[in-house]
Amino acid sequence: MSVPSFAYPSADDFAACPTARVESGSLPGPLPDMLACSLGVPGEAWSGQIARSAVEAALHAHGLDRLVPAAVQVTGELLAAAWRLDPGGHLYLSARYRDDVLRLTVYDGHRAHGHPRLAAHCEARRRAALRLLRVVVRECGGEWGFGDSREPGGGTRTWVALPRAGAVGYLPG
Repeated sequence: MSVPSFAYPSADDFAACPTARVESGSLPGPLPDMLACSLGVPGEAWSGQIARSAVEAALHAHGLDRLVPAAVQVTGELLAAAWRLDPGGHLYLSARYRDDVLRLTVYDGHRAHGHPRLAAHCEARRRAALRLLRVVVRECGGEWGFGDSREPGGGTRTWVALPRAGAVGYLPG
């Protein structure tokens, strides 16, 4: 019985894979339209702070500091509503900036109810939990909504679109 031979790669083998060579200090920072990040957190009350900090850091890194007050407020409201409706579950936050609009989306595992009265009650409960979010989004000239998640396993997707022009003028009072 023969044992297959193994040859260790040589330095020349690795030369075939090009790598970027960058001079120190020659790269610009990330551009605003490059912002695309996501974060998974547990459905717990303290997860909102983690999400707010992550959004603030991402906006700062992409030179979008003027959006921070509105974005942090909206992120906190999205996460608070999601964990109340899916306590102990898994929440997923997505933040994207394109075409001068910041889009924040939270997915939670709370599925739509099959019974019409339960579904209506649950929708009213979610809307009530998002009262402050609604005010902030209106002040920023944005849009928001929620519906069934298209993610595997179902659940609910709650989203916000904050235009830059409106969000830079938002300062919580």
